[in-house]
Amino acid sequence: MKKLLGLAILVMSFALAACSSNDNNSSETDRDHNTSDNSNRAQEEPTEDSLSDIRIKLSFNKEEVLVRMYDNPASRDFLAQLPLTVTFEDYVGKEKISILQKKLAADNLQSENQPKKGDFAYFSPWGNLAIFYKGIEDATNDLVILGQIESGKEKFENIQSDFTVSIEKVD
Repeated sequence: MKKLLGLAILVMSFALAACSSNDNNSSETDRDHNTSDNSNRAQEEPTEDSLSDIRIKLSFNKEEVLVRMYDNPASRDFLAQLPLTVTFEDYVGKEKISILQKKLAADNLQSENQPKKGDFAYFSPWGNLAIFYKGIEDATNDLVILGQIESGKEKFENIQSDFTVSIEKVD
């Protein structure tokens, strides 16, 4: 039994030594590639740090909803199109969607996070805006989160029919 235990420890030591020597001998190109992948991933996932100071107002049915925008290429492209008037409809009982006249430059940004209640997003394959009034557990990663609703998330839940929304920047 002692010999078997000693052999197992010896095999593990060699395996760990081999792994660490491979890491030390990796080419600079591989390290640059890995660094690039990590920095792209950090840009894709919205974080508190990526929230901008820019807010937009969605006005509809005598209601107002404020959205704080993220700082990413798709958000900036969306902001450049404002002011807009669009019509939203319900989609799968969890989000309101509206097709934009002009697609956004999403630059392959994707969200690895599942959308949650209050996300203001862009679905790049269809070119539509999405307002999530409920969380969704099986969403695609083709969503780009443009911003977060700061006030009024609940105002979307009870709207049963299509509705027109005016969207503008708030100073």
